[in-house]
Amino acid sequence: MKQPVVLSIRGSQRYADQDPEVIELLTEGAMEYVDGGWNIVYEESELTGLEGVTTTFRVEPGQVFLTRTGALRSQMVFQEGVAHDSLYQMPFGALMLTVKATRVFYDIVPDGGFIDLVYQIHVENTEAGVIDYHLDIRAKDE
Repeated sequence: MKQPVVLSIRGSQRYADQDPEVIELLTEGAMEYVDGGWNIVYEESELTGLEGVTTTFRVEPGQVFLTRTGALRSQMVFQEGVAHDSLYQMPFGALMLTVKATRVFYDIVPDGGFIDLVYQIHVENTEAGVIDYHLDIRAKDE
């Protein structure tokens, strides 16, 4: 059964010698336990620059999937120490991304939890920095 949740998202992207670029977002979404894992879903907004995109985190033992559908399509797989390629499809073209997680940690229970991801990202075989992503999930008070 889907449960309404409030998501607090904090992401930072670091490049070699630059200060981190940080984004913080508070939004509503839903979470549901399905087939041995958790689905956490929310709609992106103008604030993230991804308006018209639905983002889904799928949390399974040992891995997290980040899937985006709508105006942009992609699926990234995060497993500690394993590189995964993914096609990032946008209205004006597509890019090949490679993500390699150095940290995949989560603790999710029926009324909320969190996901921590730290990963290196390469765009078209060019290093694009390190991303540190934290997602807090809490049940929405009705």
